[in-house]
Amino acid sequence: MLKDKTAIITGSTSGIGLGIARALAGAGANIMLNGFGDAVQIEALRAGLAGEFGVKVAYNGADMSRPEQVHALIKAAEDQLGAADILVNNAGIQHTAPVESFPADRWDAIIAINLSSAFHATQAALPGMKQRNWGRIINIASVHGLVASIDKVAYVAAKHGILGMTKVVALETAKTGITCNAICPGWVLTPLVQKQIDARAQREGIPVEQAKAELLAEKQPSGEFATPEQIGALCVFLCSNAAAQMRGASLPVDGGWLAQ
Repeated sequence: MLKDKTAIITGSTSGIGLGIARALAGAGANIMLNGFGDAVQIEALRAGLAGEFGVKVAYNGADMSRPEQVHALIKAAEDQLGAADILVNNAGIQHTAPVESFPADRWDAIIAINLSSAFHATQAALPGMKQRNWGRIINIASVHGLVASIDKVAYVAAKHGILGMTKVVALETAKTGITCNAICPGWVLTPLVQKQIDARAQREGIPVEQAKAELLAEKQPSGEFATPEQIGALCVFLCSNAAAQMRGASLPVDGGWLAQ
């Protein structure tokens, strides 16, 4: 379905981003990976995806907190893969602390990577999409774009901002072949969430499995994590013609979190 299209997925060397990259490659898209990690492991990942799915796969290590590097990432995709047809703004970091003790540098970093990078990438990708009159911009938000939790002031603010930006971009491209939507995952078992589980287990002196179950029980009625593969499959659907009139939507994948 996506043969000859190019997808850029920020923060795609692990977790949700990698799940999305695999799903889009499986649908035939050429892939631009981005993220931090060991250079040897990233090259093995890049070559493995290319070999498994028979698509072109490139890697760019742009620091998503640096606007000029975000713009350079989009240009690299256009130079190396021919276009920037699909942009998945997924890069994100987390820090937890009460508002009054939340470190200012962590606030700045989370806003830069979780929100501002999506703006800069979208701004850089839109001219080419408009020229071709086709594009898919998918912002990986969170249930925290719709509701809040304590100790996550920067993350919640950034994800609420992502949903607002999604709606503006959707309206500005409404009469074109470009769509912009957001996916709002609940708990997905990624390295980022595993860190929170491990910290909880250590803090409360309980086994990791118990910490995992308690984390889910607090918010996610299904009692199960969503998976990167499920998020990836939804991205493939949003890139299809069936989703051509889905514009500015916020789609929860949250095991019932928001139904409560």
